Amino acid sequence: MNFFSLIRIEAKKLRRSKILWFLAAAAFLLWLPSVLNSHLNFEMQAEGISPEHNFLIQGLLGMSWFLFPAGMVVSTVLLNLTEEMNHGILKMLALPVRPARLCLAKFVILAVLAAIQILISVGMYYAGGAIASYTQDYPLLLPPLFVLREAGLIYLAAIPMLSIFWLLSVCIRTPIFSIGVGLASIVPSVLIINTKAWFVYPCSYPLFVITAEYGKLAANLNTAPVELVPWLPAAAGITLLCLFISCLCFGRGR
Repeated sequence: MNFFSLIRIEAKKLRRSKILWFLAAAAFLLWLPSVLNSHLNFEMQAEGISPEHNFLIQGLLGMSWFLFPAGMVVSTVLLNLTEEMNHGILKMLALPVRPARLCLAKFVILAVLAAIQILISVGMYYAGGAIASYTQDYPLLLPPLFVLREAGLIYLAAIPMLSIFWLLSVCIRTPIFSIGVGLASIVPSVLIINTKAWFVYPCSYPLFVITAEYGKLAANLNTAPVELVPWLPAAAGITLLCLFISCLCFGRGR
């Protein structure tokens, strides 16, 4: 069984699960406060940022710091729980396929889930932004290309973080402990992005990238820029290491 066949099998399992409903609910909760408090965007002009840019960036900050990482933590555990039901993981491991290949196929599905959550959040942004624009009598929506660019930055920055969460779910078989450790790893991000060693902590990558974008949009706000070196080498090394260990540990004990 080749790698793409495994991905198709995992995608079919995904369609039968309730993970997508969970991601949609998280995206709804993300933009609900932004819509209810849309009038506050007009109070940020002293920072040199327009109301429409502030509406987007504040939502993305909330998403990149907690809701998106938390959604991925829960998604990794739910992916594993779908296999535990009816001993599905044992059936998969009994197939003539290497456990490492199955592990990577599941990580690809996790990356797809991350993309889906971000795209749902973009859709919710436009739905919420349309409502806020109507209530405030001001156009708060930005062009799709700009919004997708910002969302794409979050996604690319999140891949090393996903490898960390996947490693945790593989190595910690108790769901509640896996979720607890994953959620606990998110909280320090808001502090770590203010240090020079932010690039060694993948859970802070999405928040750091969006904070840097915030600094570009707000003329009177100073934020640290994204320096590709040493960030990219560190991110690549951490991702490969986490996936390597995940492949070694996947399926052991079963």
